[in-house]
Amino acid sequence: MKTNQELQRDVENAIKWEPLMHAAEIGVTAKDGVVSLTGIVDSYVKKMEAENATKKVLGVKAVVENIEVKFPSSWTKTDAEVANEVLAALKANYSVPNENVKVKVEKGWVTLEGELNWNYQKEAALSATKYLTGVKGVTNSIRIKPTAHDRIEKDAVEKAIRRNWSIDSSDINVSVDGTTVTLKGTVGSWYEKEEAGRIAWNTPGIWHLKNELAVDYEYAFS
Repeated sequence: MKTNQELQRDVENAIKWEPLMHAAEIGVTAKDGVVSLTGIVDSYVKKMEAENATKKVLGVKAVVENIEVKFPSSWTKTDAEVANEVLAALKANYSVPNENVKVKVEKGWVTLEGELNWNYQKEAALSATKYLTGVKGVTNSIRIKPTAHDRIEKDAVEKAIRRNWSIDSSDINVSVDGTTVTLKGTVGSWYEKEEAGRIAWNTPGIWHLKNELAVDYEYAFS
């Protein structure tokens, strides 16, 4: 098991290893697997990169992210300008049925709303938005509402997760309640938790996912 100091050092190195983060000043503290991030960056995507890099470090159980986005004065844009750029980015992304997405911007913070058929479309909408200059944050409130009304087979979800070589599925329990899939159990890394969730979201007919998997670093070596 890593000490707090070892985990802190591993997270710091993981963040610095990301190309966008080489010059970023991110403060890292770690205690009992909970990692806190602080600092100031000049884009929302850098904030996301720091969080994502942290989640991939073995031993991280939870992330408390308090990174602030501050733009140079030359990058300042009005909310209307940001909104227009978000709409254009969504329209240019072939994965997003942009006519089904509504955009709201308040002080640089973008909220995406509406209904889409698949979770990958929801994620594509976020990806198209987060790189834009002037975006300080994104709340992705898009709902998933499939056109298909397939009955979700618990066994099919379990097999899909087992097929992924990067996930130890031996302690992952899947339950289905109507259009909702719930994942419970324990995995050895945050990456495994998110990957299991991503696979479950590909289930035809799914509307909601409850990813309640616990992350336990020691579990990976048990």
